[in-house]
Amino acid sequence: MEEMVVEALLFGDRQAQLLAARQLAQFSNKQRHKIAEKGVVPPLILMLSTNDCEVIEAALFALLSLAFRSERNKTLIAKSGGITVLLDVIQCENKLLVELGVAFLLTLSSCGSNKMEIASFGAIPILLELLNSQSYNNISFQANLDILSTLHNLSTCNQLIPSIVSYGGVATLIRLIKLTSELVMEKAVALLENLVSSSRIALEEAARTEGAIQCLVEAMEEGSRQCKEHAVTILLLICDSCRDRYRGMILREGAMAALLQLSVDGTRRARDKAKRLLFLLRDCSNCGQTSNQTKNIVLFEQIMRQIEQVGEPEGMSVALLEEMISKLRT
Repeated sequence: MEEMVVEALLFGDRQAQLLAARQLAQFSNKQRHKIAEKGVVPPLILMLSTNDCEVIEAALFALLSLAFRSERNKTLIAKSGGITVLLDVIQCENKLLVELGVAFLLTLSSCGSNKMEIASFGAIPILLELLNSQSYNNISFQANLDILSTLHNLSTCNQLIPSIVSYGGVATLIRLIKLTSELVMEKAVALLENLVSSSRIALEEAARTEGAIQCLVEAMEEGSRQCKEHAVTILLLICDSCRDRYRGMILREGAMAALLQLSVDGTRRARDKAKRLLFLLRDCSNCGQTSNQTKNIVLFEQIMRQIEQVGEPEGMSVALLEEMISKLRT
């Protein structure tokens, strides 16, 4: 059976190649590994270059199956010219092909040796455009998660972070954190943390982007446990980068109650980050606040003194903690 599939892909007409590609996608991992070594990758990539949607779909499924759990095949596909053709597919008008193409690019981007090559062919602006354009609402929820995951994979190469920032990646992520579902929000804020923790350029861009601090405070209040952890980490990095500039901005967005809550019931990492940010914010007592904001800062100072007396927020009674948080939120 494997020999027939190989022969059809190498020498067959359209129908033979179509059937062979579909058959290949049904093979076991062992069979796919053997077939890849027999030269089927180039003809499958050539099938992606046609204007035949049915053929492209079959080739995408076949290549995805070859790349699955095989770093060797991921590298082989990239070296055989698969990336540039795949990016053309991602920009087509067929929704199914775009989503399959994005899933395939995510798979290829998980291979370390492919990341720089993927970026060199212009994948970053294409992926960001998909998230920003009208087509964002037309592709599936899963496709949007795949795009964010692909960008996250690329961002693990520090050399690529300036490109993500320069093409508007920070503003795109902040918009997604504001407007989308919890899972997309979590992916977006995780990617943003990865960017700002690895690059001063990204950190400065996030800090000065309009609405970013408000967005992060809201994510810290309303997001999932992991989302809150990422959000408080970003806020801590922003505040620590220039405390005199950003402490007042964070306080004005009403972060104190959420931070106090997070310092008690967040993840271990979130608790640590929240406590550190609370003590950074404490020093900002003259930020040009309104009378109500000044009242909150005074209350905040009282809370921080009580925390110091008991050592940690966890040492305070639940009733006292809830009372303090309630006062801060009124």
